[in-house]
Parts: sequence; C-alpha cells; structure tokens
Amino acid sequence: MRRFFLFCSAVLITLAGYVFYQYQQGLAEADGDFQKDGQFEFNGKSANLDTMNVLLLGIDSRGEEHSRADTIMIAHYDKDNNQPKIVSLMRDSYVDIPGYGKNKINAAYAFGGPELLRKTIKENFGIDVNYYAVVDFKGFSKVVDTIAPNGIEVDINQRMSHGIGMTLEPGKQTLHGEELLGYVRFRHDSQSDFGRVQRQQEVLGKLTEEALSLQTIAKAPKLWGIIDPYVDTNVPPKTFVSIGKDFLLGSSNELDSLRIPVDGAFTNERVSGAGAVLRLDLEKNRQEIQTFLD
Repeated sequence: MRRFFLFCSAVLITLAGYVFYQYQQGLAEADGDFQKDGQFEFNGKSANLDTMNVLLLGIDSRGEEHSRADTIMIAHYDKDNNQPKIVSLMRDSYVDIPGYGKNKINAAYAFGGPELLRKTIKENFGIDVNYYAVVDFKGFSKVVDTIAPNGIEVDINQRMSHGIGMTLEPGKQTLHGEELLGYVRFRHDSQSDFGRVQRQQEVLGKLTEEALSLQTIAKAPKLWGIIDPYVDTNVPPKTFVSIGKDFLLGSSNELDSLRIPVDGAFTNERVSGAGAVLRLDLEKNRQEIQTFLD
C-alpha cells in the first residue's frame, strides 16, 4: 500500500511539473503586452455548470485607453441539450446604451467595459450574461498556430487585401495564424461586416474541432500559457474543466451559430454623431435570440 501511495505521488508530481513547464513555455512564446488591470467590474449572475452565457469580446489594443469592441459574441452552453451555441452581435447595431442614449453597441465597451455591455445586451435583447472574456487579437495568430499547426482550410470567395496588411487570393487554401487573422478581419467588400461575421463563425467552428483533437489536448497547458497574456476573464476555472470534460467525452454537438440582426430585421441608416448604423427591429431580433438559445 505504501509503495502504491509513493508511486501515485511520484506520478502526480511529475504531471504537475510537466503542466507547469508547458505553461511556462507557452508564456515565453506569447510575448504579449495586453495590459490586464485585474478583472473588470462585472455583475452578471453566477451560473451553475449546466447552462451559462459568456460574453466574448475581441479587441485590437493599440494603446487606447477606451477602445471599442471589434467583435461581440455570446457563447451559450446548455448541458441538457448538449449544444454549444454562438450569437454574433454586429458592432454597428444601433441600440440604447444605459446612461448614454443611443449609439452603436460596440461603443458600450468603450464607455463602461464589459459590465456596461452586459447591461446593454440585457436591456435591448433580454439576455442575461453570466461571465465575460476579453481577448486581444494580438494573440490570435499564436493561438491558431498552436491549436492547428497544419493550418485551417477555407474557401476564399474573392481577393482580400485592403485593411489587413496582406493579400489573400481566391480559392480553397490552408491558412495559418497571421493569414487567418486577416481572413476573419477583412470587411472592405460589398458584404462589409456581414461577411466578416460569417467568416468569424466559420473559423471559430473549425478551431473548436481542432482544439478537441488528442494532439491539441496534450498541448493544453502550453496553449493556456500562450492564451493567458491576451485574455482577461472571470469564468471560474471549474467551469472550464466541466465544459471541457463534456466535450472530451463526446457529449456535445457541433457549434451552432446565429447573427444579430437577422435578415429582414434591420435597415441601413446614417445617424449624426454615430455614422453608418444598423437600425434594428428589436422585437423581432429579441425573439430570434430567445428561440435560438431555447
């Protein structure tokens, strides 16, 4: 019995050392300078481990004190339905921001961080968000190359160059970190942000599949070391473990997605002080979100 106990202790110590070493390697490769000032103020209700909504925010930190959110998503998980879901809220959606009047929804992050954005989503769409995760795009390419070292295959429907610092030619291609970042951020075409949101959802689904492969699971500590400098979140560690366990056991379906506003529930307008906006049929979009999440 004593020998068995010593053997188990040795295995645990070795495993802990491996995890710590891999995590430190990830930190060294990250070289991130996303300034985390501790966790943001956030008053979302704590969720149980069966169902929750997480506000996912992508930002491009360039030294501004109050940057707007470049990407706004709500990640929904319901253990009973075994269905992870993503709702993408287009950043030009014209909504009521509590205490600030009407503006684009991404301005709420600049005015009051994740907490004001949480209040804005609750007031306009009736959705309670439990947690948040703010992700700096600077870490995107490193994360992609760690999760999918062989790249992600996409079908580019047109030449992309303006505003992304590179040129992507049409056709089926396998893209790596920096190229994939350019792909998901391109919006200077006839589809504008609509096409960009569609590409973001496409890539997120493919990265999720790659992340659940056995090769990636083995690199989990290193991956977290790479991600950590670029992420500020209040999601409890036990929640990550619980959801990860469900995915690893194969009890969850593929990622399902929705874009807000939905087709036929908005108009393109120009508003003084805000510029080009999407004026939403709030009732219809609110109903679409509720139906999708339920």
